[in-house]
This record gives sequence, C-alpha cells and structure tokens, in this order.
Amino acid sequence: MPTISMNPPTIFFAVSSRRPACQPLLSVLLCSLLLAACGKGSDGKGPGAGGAPPPAEVGVVTVTPGDVGLVTELPGRLEASRIAQVRARAAGILQKRLFREGSDVKAGQPLFTIDSAPYAAVAASARASQARAEANVAQASALAERYKPLVEANAVSKQEYANAIAAQKQAEADVAVAKANVEIASINLAYASVTSPISGRIGRALVTEGALVGQGEATQLAVVQQINPMYVNFTQSASEVMKLRNAMASGQFKQASGLEAASVRVVLEDGTEYARSGRLLFSDLTVDSTTGQITLRAEVPNPTGELLPGLYVRVRLEQAQVSNAITLPQQAVMRTAQGDTVMVVGEDGKVNPRPIKIGSAKANQWVVLSGLKAGEKVMVDGFQKLQPGATVKPIAWQAPGAKAAASAPAAPVSAVK
Repeated sequence: MPTISMNPPTIFFAVSSRRPACQPLLSVLLCSLLLAACGKGSDGKGPGAGGAPPPAEVGVVTVTPGDVGLVTELPGRLEASRIAQVRARAAGILQKRLFREGSDVKAGQPLFTIDSAPYAAVAASARASQARAEANVAQASALAERYKPLVEANAVSKQEYANAIAAQKQAEADVAVAKANVEIASINLAYASVTSPISGRIGRALVTEGALVGQGEATQLAVVQQINPMYVNFTQSASEVMKLRNAMASGQFKQASGLEAASVRVVLEDGTEYARSGRLLFSDLTVDSTTGQITLRAEVPNPTGELLPGLYVRVRLEQAQVSNAITLPQQAVMRTAQGDTVMVVGEDGKVNPRPIKIGSAKANQWVVLSGLKAGEKVMVDGFQKLQPGATVKPIAWQAPGAKAAASAPAAPVSAVK
C-alpha cells in the first residue's frame, strides 16, 4: 500500500514498487490537494473575497438648459360669469311655477305667472281711452277743414278758426297720451308672466304659489346663473408682482408671450387638475390697501357643469420665462433649512453634493435658476446604494411609466416651455 506524507510547504511521498498501477490515481489526488491549498487565502476563505465590489448603478439625468416658463400657483374662487335675480315687477298673487328647480333655462323662458286680471282690465281701459281720443281727433280735424274756406271768405272769424286748429292739435296730443297709456298697460300685463332674463341654471324657487309678491318692492323669486364659461377670481401679492417686473426689466426674466391671453390651469380641491385650460382676462391696476394684493380674473370653459360657483381652487399661471434655465425631477432635489442640494456624478464616477437655487415648480419638476452647468449628470434615483468614497455607474433615468432605454446615454433634462 503506498503512503503519502504531506507537511507544507514540502511534500514527501513514497510509492511502493510493488503496486505501480496506483501511480495515476496518486497523481490526481496530489494535484487536487495542491490546488485546494493554493486556492485558500490567509484567512481560509475563497478567491476574490478581498476584491472591491462592482460600482452601484444609479439613475441620472443630463443637464440641458433652455427656456422655462415660470408657473405661479395662486388661490382663487370660482364665480358664475352672469348672475340674474328673477324678481316680481308686477304686484299680485303668484299663481304658478313653470320650471323645475335646478334645471337649465333659456333667456325669455316663462318661469312664474302672477294674477293678470287687474292688468288686463287696465290695458282694456287704456285701449278704450285711445279709441275715444282718436274719435275726438277726427271731429276736431273735420271742423278745422270746414272753417278753412270760410275764414278766407270772412264767413267766420279768424278767432273761431284758430280755436278749431287748437282743438285739433289738442285731440292729437290726447291720442299720443292714450297710446302711451296703452303701452304702459301692456308692459304691466306682460310683467304678470315672469321670464328668465338670461340663459343659465336656475336654483330653487324662493316663493311658493299663493304668495303675494311685488307689493311695495320687487320680490326676489329665484336666481339664474350662467356657469359656462366660469370666472375664477384670484389674487397675487403686489410685492411678487414688483419683483417679477424688476426681473423682467433687468433681463433676468422675459415676459410670457401673450400675457393678456395667457393660458391658466385650474387645480381643484382634491388636487386634480381641471381638464380644460382657461385664459387670463385682466389684471387689476389697483392694490388692495388692506391686504396688499392685486386681483386677477380668468375665464374657464365649463360645458359639463363640473365647476360650481363659490368653489375654492388654485390657479396655475405662467407669467414669465427664464432663459437658460434647467428643470429637474423633484425627487432629485434635497430641500433642507440650509438650502437646496443635488448629487452630481463626476466623470470619475464620484458623487458630490452641489448647492443650487430653485424657482417655482413645473409639472412635478423644479425650475433650477443657478448652480448647475450644461452636460452635468444629476442623480435622480439610487440614493440608498451610495457608499462613502465609492464610485457609481450612471445610467439614464426614466420617469415612472416610461420605457427603459437599454444602453442609452443619460437622458437630457428637457426644458419645459
């Protein structure tokens, strides 16, 4: 039987000459032992245990300056574009309501009926007075025509002819008065049928059938509001307006194109953005002395009636643009009491913090006014993978929901115009 004696680093072995057929097997065993001995480190562990791990992959975006619109978000309140109070202009007993509460009505549509019998009688009397006045005109005109040839022949005195002419003109004046009385009576009779002054949505009826209305004052019966389009009234600090104007004057900002018709977006109370955009109508020139605010108004389409008068909303308005500005995803910016910071990945893979100055928000992105240069790579994702002094491998970051671009360069930060 062959015997093997191993005592590293020197290995002794002896093979008996009696069994030479075992030499190949011994050679294999010896090679295995040598490889096992060489494969262990000084700590007894496997190969590569002391090697550095591969760089961690982090999502980055590449800085690309461009013109960026500065969007200001301001509190506002919705208001109907037209509001009409339906009032009783004729005194009497309310007989009938002709509309369904909360429905849409058209201009001129009958809404209420008031007892019209007294007004119909007054109108009939006025028409009779007009007929009598017209008869007097015919009689006075005939007398004046008869006196005309007689006065030329000195058959009647000039005084009698003058009296006939005056009676004719007085009768014509009485006809004019009678016609006016007929018109007034007709108007009062029409007031007995209360109609809608505008098209819009009517609310609840403020009186019921059988109520005496219009007695001494024009009783309010209902309210009609036109809610398409809607107005949104909002205010902005006068100091912010002055800073904005000074920045525009110095060239730091430039005015957004078509400010008087600038597009505005409405954010509802639940945080969702209204689907339809509106337009800025005007900006008041007077500053409120008690609040220091300037009032602005925008018009927003509301064909489906989703927006309601009196609703509090927030208005996003683009008033200016910044040249050579940058936008970054909001998750890339670390905001603290000491300032705003981002992590910049250098060419050597090292990550360094960089203080920046940000402006307003723009659709889940911050507008960066200073602190970054074109071409720099800013970390957006993978902060939990950072190790002190370790290098990282930057890869193109894709927004949630977007398709990952395999082996693509770092995605540039597109300017939002």
